[in-house]
Amino acid sequence: MQLSERLNTILSLVSQSKCVADVGCDHGFVSIELINRKIAENVIAMDIRQGPLMRAQEHIMQTHLADKIQTRLSDGVAALKPGEADSLIIAGMGGNLVIHILENGKETVKDMKQCILQPQSEIQKVRKYLRENDFKIIEEKMVFEDGKYYPMMKAVPSSNISKNENKLYDRFGEYLLETKNPVLEKYLKHQLIKNEQILKGLFEYADSQKIRISELTEDRNLIMQALDYWK
Repeated sequence: MQLSERLNTILSLVSQSKCVADVGCDHGFVSIELINRKIAENVIAMDIRQGPLMRAQEHIMQTHLADKIQTRLSDGVAALKPGEADSLIIAGMGGNLVIHILENGKETVKDMKQCILQPQSEIQKVRKYLRENDFKIIEEKMVFEDGKYYPMMKAVPSSNISKNENKLYDRFGEYLLETKNPVLEKYLKHQLIKNEQILKGLFEYADSQKIRISELTEDRNLIMQALDYWK
């Protein structure tokens, strides 16, 4: 099965599992490849919408994997019992929704051996939520596809984690920075140019744009701090 780079990279983050809960499974391709690549013994593919779930069911039947992949109509992990799955994938949705799913499903999520998350937005909020709720990000990857940047992460439960705020790590990812991820470097350089262009335009209206200029200047300093990792 031909998958996008984003989906292949999500799969590469998943360690061997007995059962993976694939939340927001959409067409079911990730669920299918988890079995095909022998990453998981079983998968529970879940989606809040009946339409995508029916498409996933069709693809699962076509690949003769109905004995390995269950499908469930579910709002987040609501249809998943604690202990049913040892791994969780939440990909392709906004960061606030990812946090909502994790928060509402705390009792189910807390015992997962790994959570693979690929929020489309609010990445900083997701990293902060994980840190404050005893999850440690042990690996991150980032891909550039169809003109967009996609960071993704593997988080595991941990009682040994600093809850102190680190704006740099929350914004750009400690693992991505420490490993000098080349896609992150490209993103940072792109953001720096964009930031400076906006600042240049705002300086003409400095008196009325003080707050915005201050925010952008702080952001620029954070980007410069991140780029220091490549020096």
